[in-house]
Formats: sequence, structure tokens, C-alpha cells
Amino acid sequence: MPRFLIMGTIGSGKGTHGRYIANLFNIPFISTGDIFREEVKKGSELGQKVKGYLERGELVPDEIVINVVKQRLSQPDCEHGFVLDGFPRTMEQAKALDEITKIDLAIFLEVSEQTVMERLSLRRTCKNCGAVFNLKFAPPKTPGKCDFCGGELYQREDDKPEIIKKRLQQFWERTMPIIKLYEARGLLRRVNGEGDVEEVDKRIRELLKKEGFL
Repeated sequence: MPRFLIMGTIGSGKGTHGRYIANLFNIPFISTGDIFREEVKKGSELGQKVKGYLERGELVPDEIVINVVKQRLSQPDCEHGFVLDGFPRTMEQAKALDEITKIDLAIFLEVSEQTVMERLSLRRTCKNCGAVFNLKFAPPKTPGKCDFCGGELYQREDDKPEIIKKRLQQFWERTMPIIKLYEARGLLRRVNGEGDVEEVDKRIRELLKKEGFL
């Protein structure tokens, strides 16, 4: 029953590689960012609460995030494990997670700020299905159109350079203590997140084999 955290700055590849790991073990991939964006899209009460925070690149308040994660992890599909992305991001969230469940391994993807800026400022997302493209590394076949559903591609508000810098600063200030916490517990493993998807995926698989999960 592997219970993984996938950690790193924005643009480190957490979403991409978290999904790969989830598929590898046939367990759910849970991204707080995805949950919130879906709620905003639906116009739900939760979506209306978090919309402003997401657009400004600010962290959603702990109380809201903790409740969402607690509810999601209580679902039956999490009984055999999960990959959690975007949580915990503060010490308060880390304490709450300790009370909710046990974590087996935290994978921290390390990338440079330059890589983050290049990946995110060139990232485009499908308005319809949420598929992600990069204008330099993984461009769509038809400019402005999703390869999978033909939907319109757009640049998320939080992918604009000034917001990216703000979010990076927040990460180092508020989330770095969490990295140190899991490192002190012997649960954190650092993986070089630079390079193409296949290279990083290979490094993660080698780590999982070494740790006895594969």
C-alpha cells in the first residue's frame, strides 16, 4: 500500500511524474491544485472561495486545503495507496497529514529557477480537457489547439512570470521546512528533475526499485 508524496517547486514536473507513479501502482493521483481548479471551473462554493487565491498565486488557507485533502483521502480508492501532490505546503498542513495518514516516501524533484521559468512561461493548458503543452518542449500539433480534444489552449494566470516568481518565493519560505521535516524523518529522497520526461521518469523508477517499491 504505497503512500507517496511528490514534492518540488512549481514547474518541477510533480504533476506529470506523480501521474506516472500513480499509473505504475494503479493508485489515485491527488493534486490539490487540480481539485481547486476543477471547483473553480464548476463555479462551486469551494471554487468561489479559492478562485482569487489561485489567480493571485497565493496559497489557499490551511483550513480549506486540509478539509479538502482529508475528505479526498477518506474515499475508498485511497485504501490501497495514493500519490499526493501539492500537500503539505505548510507546517500546519504537515501536522494535519500526520493525523490523517502515514506517508511511506516523499520524492522531491529538484530543478533550477531558470528551468521553472522556461517550463511555466511557455506552458499552455487546454480549456476543455486540461491537457498541458509546452510551446518549446512539447508543442501542440496545431497552434492554439489541443491535440486530444481540439479545445482552445490558454496561459493560466499563475503561469505568468510575475506570478511564477511570487510562487517560488512562497515555496522556499513556507514549504522548505516541510522538505527538511521529511528529510529528518528519513522519508525524503531527492531526484534530479532536469532533462526530458523520459530521463526523469527513469531516475524515479530506479529510486522506487532501490527503495523496494518495485
